[in-house]
Amino acid sequence: MQISSRFTIAMHILTYIATASPKEKVTSDVLAKSIQVNPVIIRNILSQLKKADLITVKRGQGGASITKPYEQLSLFDVYQAVDSVKNGALFSFHDSPNPACPVGKNIHNILDDKLLRVQQAMENELKKITLAQVLDDAKRYLPDI
Repeated sequence: MQISSRFTIAMHILTYIATASPKEKVTSDVLAKSIQVNPVIIRNILSQLKKADLITVKRGQGGASITKPYEQLSLFDVYQAVDSVKNGALFSFHDSPNPACPVGKNIHNILDDKLLRVQQAMENELKKITLAQVLDDAKRYLPDI
């Protein structure tokens, strides 16, 4: 199990935007250097965050800002915005287990409900954590904010 790195990149982006100096233009190139990924990946994630109405982006002149109060922006909002899981399912199975095998033909009956409960528990925890809480923790490591 692994949540897409898109989620952690998105959280890095939001943390950077929230902690940047008001004079700094937070562009995809600046973010790409901070995260050490291709600017195309950053622009793609910025586009997803914008589509979810979590940020605004000034084209041409550069700069991004967060649209919601930090206390109202949950990690779950970000998780959903950047398509962190494929087809809404955190866990996936191989598509065609052997129907002649007792385990193969029943594996979905055996595990699906349990894995769904695990996913729901994780999503409920993400709903409890806000960007404001992340930024409170960031203050310990980023003394200039």
